[in-house]
Amino acid sequence: MVEAGRSVLEAAWGRLPTSREATENLGSFTRARIERVITLLVGPGSLILGAQAVFASFGPGDERPGWHLPMVLAVFVPLTAMVIACVAGRFPRVFSGLFAVVYVVALAVWPFATAGGARPVPTEEPWIFYLVNVATVATVVAFPLALQIVWTVVTPLLFGFVRLVQAGFDERFFLPVGLDVSFALILGSVVVVLGWTYRSVAANVDETRARAVASYAAAAAAAATEGERVAVAALMHDSVLGALLAAERATTPRERTLAVSMAREALTRLANAEKDPWEGSDEPVDADRLADDLESGAREMGVQLQVARSVDPETPRVPGRVARALVLAALQAVANAVQHANAQGLAVQLHGRAEPGGVVVRVRDAGDGFEVDQIPEDRLGIRGSILARVTAVGGRTEIESGSNGTTVTLEWDSGDRW
Repeated sequence: MVEAGRSVLEAAWGRLPTSREATENLGSFTRARIERVITLLVGPGSLILGAQAVFASFGPGDERPGWHLPMVLAVFVPLTAMVIACVAGRFPRVFSGLFAVVYVVALAVWPFATAGGARPVPTEEPWIFYLVNVATVATVVAFPLALQIVWTVVTPLLFGFVRLVQAGFDERFFLPVGLDVSFALILGSVVVVLGWTYRSVAANVDETRARAVASYAAAAAAAATEGERVAVAALMHDSVLGALLAAERATTPRERTLAVSMAREALTRLANAEKDPWEGSDEPVDADRLADDLESGAREMGVQLQVARSVDPETPRVPGRVARALVLAALQAVANAVQHANAQGLAVQLHGRAEPGGVVVRVRDAGDGFEVDQIPEDRLGIRGSILARVTAVGGRTEIESGSNGTTVTLEWDSGDRW
């Protein structure tokens, strides 16, 4: 049922359109798109402000000789990488975070780079000022909300401080620097709030969608369970009850034979309820074919199994329906050994004898064993998939279990009626 619920959940998610950004985590379907939209806005926006700073850097710089070019390269190379990463959608957080850190370092170095340089003009901002809010925007892509707020507040204030240090705290710079810092604080705050708002809305949408999909999965699983219950009820009514009624009303040998055939067919259908109703050809097969099918079936379950064969060349061929029943019952015994005994001492033997003609399959393990008489009525792994399945084709089953392990013996004789 867990696997069925998981498959239903995956099918429900599969109804949603997907893209490269969303397929990594379907639970962040809307958030992934919002992140992509933010990077697409940050890239071109930073390019515009960066171009303005580039043009400003072409004019006379405030730095001392020998400082201007290193400062420009140190800032604009990470900025260019950030713009390309945001537009391409490849590592935008890494390069955005790199630029945000480099820019703060450049601001901290600014007083040393401008010491002894040309005296600044109060009404003219240096080229580095145009990138204050670019650093703030970069944190929206790269950092969590707490660091975004720190960068939004600290970066403009740091610019104002280094600008006043460059101007020697000239009173004429207080008002223009204060306006620049206020403008950067307001614009940066708006950007951070917008990013937080859109991400919160996206997270709420994803959470609501996840609850809706989980509800759909639960409803679908409940519907599947109910459908299975109805199908089993119909099977019991149509097949088993019909066989019982036929047995009760049988008065002649032919009617009794028909009732027995109906009962075996009902047991087969009940045992194979989880399988395809088409049972395949009843063409007889060699006894070695059973061993081959056991080995291939075990490999499909992830168990590497080598069936020990002892087949008399004169062993009669086994009818296809009987062969399938024996193989499926033996594979169920193998699955039980893997699940309950961790496949300790797992061994499978197949004997084919000519007189009396028939086959015997034994599945052994060295687990702790169990009490055969204590098997609950609702445990169909042994009752339905082994006992009922073999009985339905006229075979016999013997289960021996103790502290030294468990042995399941499946036997069919060619003289048995099935």
